[in-house]
Amino acid sequence: MRDLVLIALLTALLLVALYRPYVGVLVASWFSFMNPHQLSWGLAGSIPWALIAFFVTIMGCFVAREPDRPPVNAVTLLLVLFGVYITITSMVAIAPSEVVWPVWERVIKVMLSILLAAALMTERWRIHAMVWVMVLSVGYFSVRGGIFTLVTGGGHIVLGPPNTTIEDRNHLAVAMLVVLPLMNYLRLHSAHKIVRTGMVVAMALTVFAAVGSQSRGAVISLVGGAAVMWYRSNAKMTFGLIVMLAGILVLAFMPESWLGRIQTINDYQSDSSAMGRVEIWAAAFKIAEARPLTGGGFRAPYMQYIVDLYSPGVVARATHSIWFEVIGEHGFLAFAIWLCIILAGTYYAVRIPALAQNRSDLRWAYDLARMAQVSIVVYLLGGTFLSLSYWDLFWTLLVVLAATHAVVIQAVRQTAVPQRSRQATMPAGAVYPTARHQPG
Repeated sequence: MRDLVLIALLTALLLVALYRPYVGVLVASWFSFMNPHQLSWGLAGSIPWALIAFFVTIMGCFVAREPDRPPVNAVTLLLVLFGVYITITSMVAIAPSEVVWPVWERVIKVMLSILLAAALMTERWRIHAMVWVMVLSVGYFSVRGGIFTLVTGGGHIVLGPPNTTIEDRNHLAVAMLVVLPLMNYLRLHSAHKIVRTGMVVAMALTVFAAVGSQSRGAVISLVGGAAVMWYRSNAKMTFGLIVMLAGILVLAFMPESWLGRIQTINDYQSDSSAMGRVEIWAAAFKIAEARPLTGGGFRAPYMQYIVDLYSPGVVARATHSIWFEVIGEHGFLAFAIWLCIILAGTYYAVRIPALAQNRSDLRWAYDLARMAQVSIVVYLLGGTFLSLSYWDLFWTLLVVLAATHAVVIQAVRQTAVPQRSRQATMPAGAVYPTARHQPG
């Protein structure tokens, strides 16, 4: 039954996408972030829905004659540049081609889908809809995981959906914490009380799910995100007390096995898993030193014979770091481009509040950008210990920020033009009105 319902729903949505292409973008993003067909059985699980949605959206663009122009901003231009560069590094990779090209194909497909979304993300409602898709896609697992943690008393590990980017508990935990601030944005800008209340509950369950993953990186990300929220809060004392009480509640609720695992953060040198990561980081850096412009290619640090060339004695494995993953696989120049993508999105996240400040019509953009700042911090902290360099949801967040910045700029310009026109038509010597009325 679940299989048939999903097929019927998606068929209907894709038919709508032929005339409203942004619906196709939302469907493709939903499947890219969540992989809902992995939760069904039968035919729906074997159909490449994201790819179908992408091509249906392209057809819809021709029918609807959208977009008017390509999305030209710092994030999209750098994404294109990064895509071109990793294509070149894949051509000269020392990693096996049968390993390199499937990964390259997956990353390029993600980029094309994101660029298509960026081209059609031209209005507030479209931006808001994409945020909803991001939150619901990951929030489903965080709410379910939070309930699971509460029911089991934290004695079992929360895992992600199989065959997805966030399958691993560490990846899932960071993904949930990246989405957590976006839940707060939706809470702030939802008209219905039941939705706002639901978001509060979802946020609480997300925290429990992240803790229930027993991921040490999640704890670091959670503390970092809370610190950013506290620093920017106007009620630091109140917020600090809430965080402190939440921490006490978590410590009292979770079993001793969880606390023992988290305490190993302070003693990482005796942890074989942690030291293995440090060793592979060094190996990835040495690969880049030997091949600074190209790196070793996708999955090079996974290959024992490649690691042996540059760091004999180190066991090949996943890099477990967004920083060293890009450096080892594509070299220092690719890393610089990749880092600039993040910096560009961060610039928009900082610039939007400055532009939207004191404007009630742009309050949504102000809050979205400020919550996105927390998400970026969480990603950078958690990603330091994870292989999430090419994560589609995070890149989509940066594109959302770029689109929001464009909408805000347009609104600011539209407000400025009438004011200049009104001033230009006033006769010479006239007294211009001021915001404050003078007493008569």
